[in-house]
Amino acid sequence: MVSFDAREPGTSVATWRSDPRWATLPSPRPLDPAIVPAVAEPDAPGAFDLVGASGPVVVLAAHADDETLGAGSLIAQLVRHGRAVTVVVVTDGAASHPRSTSTPAGSLRELRLAEARAALDELAGLGAPAGLSDPAGLADPSGQRAQGAQIELIALGVADGGLREARDDVRRQLADLLDARQPVLVLTPWRGDGHRDHRVLGEVAAELVGGDGSALPDARLLEYPIWMWHWGGPDHPDVPWDALVRVDGDEEAGLAKQRALARYSSQVLPLSDRPGDEAVLRPDFVEHFVGGAEVFVEAPVPAPAPAPEDSPEGGSSSPRAGRAEPALDATDPPSTDSTLELAPAPEHVPGDTLAPTFDATHARRDDPWGVTTRWYERRKRALVLASLPDERLGRVLEIGCSIGVVTEQLALRADSVLAVDVSSVAVERARERLAAHPHVRVEVADVSAGLDQGDGDLDLVVLGEVGYYLSPGHLGTLLADVDRVLAAGGSLVACHWRHGADDFAQSGDAVHEALAAWARGADLTRVVSHVEEDFLLDVFSRDPRSVASRTGLQ
Repeated sequence: MVSFDAREPGTSVATWRSDPRWATLPSPRPLDPAIVPAVAEPDAPGAFDLVGASGPVVVLAAHADDETLGAGSLIAQLVRHGRAVTVVVVTDGAASHPRSTSTPAGSLRELRLAEARAALDELAGLGAPAGLSDPAGLADPSGQRAQGAQIELIALGVADGGLREARDDVRRQLADLLDARQPVLVLTPWRGDGHRDHRVLGEVAAELVGGDGSALPDARLLEYPIWMWHWGGPDHPDVPWDALVRVDGDEEAGLAKQRALARYSSQVLPLSDRPGDEAVLRPDFVEHFVGGAEVFVEAPVPAPAPAPEDSPEGGSSSPRAGRAEPALDATDPPSTDSTLELAPAPEHVPGDTLAPTFDATHARRDDPWGVTTRWYERRKRALVLASLPDERLGRVLEIGCSIGVVTEQLALRADSVLAVDVSSVAVERARERLAAHPHVRVEVADVSAGLDQGDGDLDLVVLGEVGYYLSPGHLGTLLADVDRVLAAGGSLVACHWRHGADDFAQSGDAVHEALAAWARGADLTRVVSHVEEDFLLDVFSRDPRSVASRTGLQ
């Protein structure tokens, strides 16, 4: 499981290249050992010349620029060797700058498609040197290029960030396209890349290519990582070293790739100097894709499990962020990556299904979602704590405490705190953090079946970023118990992310609609309502008075 924020520095090229395994990555092998290699290096018996073989090639890209970042050098070599190459861009790219005030989504859609066409022409050696605008400094200064046939570009036009919702339709379209082209090689984003759109497209490709019962059982499937170079590192447990292969490209192919990347000016440069128009791809991230050598995932390795939460730092609402797959998945983690809210999923028991996922997340990172470091999380936490209408909190139940950062602040104002989480790993971390607070208990618990507290036992219930993991039925069960255990004057505070994630049973908005309906029936008043694009914050209380009234100012 991975978590990343594309706006923050990632793992450097030097760190990756310093690992001794980098220099020994193997070349792709023939699918059939009986195949005689077209070209075999003397020091690599049996090495297969992927470029010099024959047959059509199809390259799948979740977003325009994925194909160039992940496989541009290989594409350039394939075209130069006379191979027929088709590039399929699945989403329209209109969400790469969701907060732009200079370029509306419709204009971005047209721009991204035009950039893709120009980039592919560069890979094919068909670009015009004199007309190349390259303020990012990525293009080949010599202006030299070898010409090949034009690369076929097909744009499916799926709403950016909506690939999961359009999965069945995309699968049908790709099945028809692959049947018509009959490629011997298919390139696709890696399923474990930590970005939802990449995962979904990679999964669809794996269903259609190279396996028993697939539409193209004899074709080869190579998956190209993109965001792995950002969030991963040589020792990251989700990096599939045993499945990595390297395709070396010559200088000419590397320069063609640089020229192609320069054509994606909307991604490598700001759209303008206005807020919301910042470049999507950091220069230090683009460095991973300079040069002719490219790395692919060849073996059918399991992808990292989707993360339990999306957020702006690791989620698809922020450019190129993924929380992986928070928020993003987690672009998360924005590029071409906005997330549609989810419809309610079938009933499930969250503790049974999510505990291993949360355990793995917390085992790999001390602070999986950057709650102690990211401004978004620190600001949100301050808002939640400031929204509580009473200075002294009394008896508190916090549901979903994670590593105990909010718990620590609650402890300063409470007489007693019981903090619970479904993850035993998170609970151990929280206990360490809260060891100096004897009036705080941290326990492993799954609240989907209700609460054990007695009637009127609690003055405050904190429900933070948890409700959307509960089906509507389980949320209703929990709220019925909250009604029972809240004392006279007691309150419930709830805060939830408004964008989606793969393991949400319902959207954050749906959770807060359910809370409002419950509060009306339970005779609670909404005393605080804070609405932002990214999250909702509500406080419901049995005491309808304002803070000024409670404290004698009014």
